[in-house]
Amino acid sequence: MKAGVREWQLARGKTIALGGRARIMAIVNVTPDSFSDGGLHDTLEGAFQHCLACLAEGADILDIGGESTRPGAAPVSSCEEQDRVLPLISRLSRETDALISIDTYRAETARAALAAGAHIVNDVHGLQREPEIAGVAAAAGAGLCIMHTGRDRERLDDVIDDQVAFFETSLAIARKAGVASETILLDPGFGFAKENAAINLELMARLGELERFGLPLLIGTSRKRFLGDVTGRPAAERDAATAATSVYARLKGASVFRVHNVAINRDALAVADAMLAMENDLLKGRRDG
Repeated sequence: MKAGVREWQLARGKTIALGGRARIMAIVNVTPDSFSDGGLHDTLEGAFQHCLACLAEGADILDIGGESTRPGAAPVSSCEEQDRVLPLISRLSRETDALISIDTYRAETARAALAAGAHIVNDVHGLQREPEIAGVAAAAGAGLCIMHTGRDRERLDDVIDDQVAFFETSLAIARKAGVASETILLDPGFGFAKENAAINLELMARLGELERFGLPLLIGTSRKRFLGDVTGRPAAERDAATAATSVYARLKGASVFRVHNVAINRDALAVADAMLAMENDLLKGRRDG
C-alpha cells in the first residue's frame, strides 16, 4: 500500500482506498424539501436513474437520505424515512455494485438500511442524538461518518476547540460501542449551526488542525449558504463555488467529498490530485537527489 493511503473498512467486507485520490460521495435526497434538490428524486425510478447517472459521472459512493437537514425542515417519522430510502437501497444493492451510504441519525433506520444493502452510516448528529446507532454500525462492520454539528448544544467560541470537544465525545461513544477506528471518517459539518461565511471559511482554513485525530475527513460544502454569501448566487448555481472548496480541502488533506454535482467536482478534484502527485514527485526527487 502506498504511503498515505489507507483502506476504509465498510460493511459486507467492502473497502475503499483513501488518500491516493479524492473520493466522491454523491448526494441523493429522496425528499420533497431538501434545500437545493427537494422533490427532484422523490420517486423510486427517478431516484434510481439519478443514482446511475451519478455513478456514470464518477461517484464512488451514493449517500441516500430520506429526511431534509436544512434549517427549519419538518421532521419525519422513522417509518416515513424508511419508506423513502429502503426501496432505493434494496434496488441499488440488487442491480448495481455501488457503495451505498445511509444518511440518518436514527439507529432503527440505519439497521434497516444496512440489512437492505447499505455499507456506510452517515450520521449528521455525530452519534450524539441516538448513541445506539454506533452499536448498529459496529455490529455490521459498517463505515461510519461522524459529522460535527452546532445545533441544539452549547458551542465553544473557537471553531476548532468546538470541533475537538464535539468529536472527542462522539469518538468516546464509538469506542464504547466497539466501533473500529478503520471504519470512521470525520465530517466538520460545514453550515450546520455555523451561521455566517466567516465561521465556515475559518473552519476551512484550519482543517489541518483536525489531523490530531488521525482520521480521514469527509467534506460537505455542496451548495451551502456560506457559498451563496461569498458569490451572491442561489443554491442551484453554487456548483463552481463548491468545486473550489473541494479543491482547497483536498490540498489540505481531505479524502471524501459529498456533493450534488458529481461531474464538476470530479474534474476539479482530478486536477487537485494531479497537482498533489506532481508536488510529491518533486519532493521525492529532491530527497533522492
